[in-house]
Amino acid sequence: MKTLKSNSVNEIIIKNSRFITLLYKLNDINDVSSLVEEAKSLYPKATHYCYAYITDNARRSSDDGEPGGTAGAPMLNVLDKEEIINVLAVTVRYFGGIKLGAGGLVRAYSKSVRDAILASEAVDVVKGYRMNVTISYDMQKNLDYLLKNYVIVNKQFNDKVIYTILLPIDKLSILGGYDYEILNEEYIEKVEN
Repeated sequence: MKTLKSNSVNEIIIKNSRFITLLYKLNDINDVSSLVEEAKSLYPKATHYCYAYITDNARRSSDDGEPGGTAGAPMLNVLDKEEIINVLAVTVRYFGGIKLGAGGLVRAYSKSVRDAILASEAVDVVKGYRMNVTISYDMQKNLDYLLKNYVIVNKQFNDKVIYTILLPIDKLSILGGYDYEILNEEYIEKVEN
């Protein structure tokens, strides 16, 4: 599986119609409507704002007025075939005056998303845990060394130090002697070590 390193935009023109695909990193499906609204505000005179997204527990698409199954479903299919997860693809279309037909629309929306993915930087992801590790102050140096190849999201300094980290599922054993709490399971960037 892969996800995006950062948001991106790509544009193609097919028979005078402009297809602008915005790829957004999607951390929460509750952000979908605000991101689609953002695309609408960036391109206010477009004729369609079709979208598709896949997360680890949800997938959805919208044709936004295009003939049923000619935009959102093909976009979702591309995300699926490219094994892209936690990404929202919004394809904005400015109609160019030439009708593409159902097959032409399927090809155009598919190509627009595929080209946007190819123009973006993707990173491999694996199943992992977002978790808190609680330690005493004198153990910081040891834990910092142990986690040098992993993502430390945050450190809270109270009577003890609480690390919020992202750790691949298969690396959980490295925390053998530490007090930890798993917050949730999610896809995290794969780290080579």
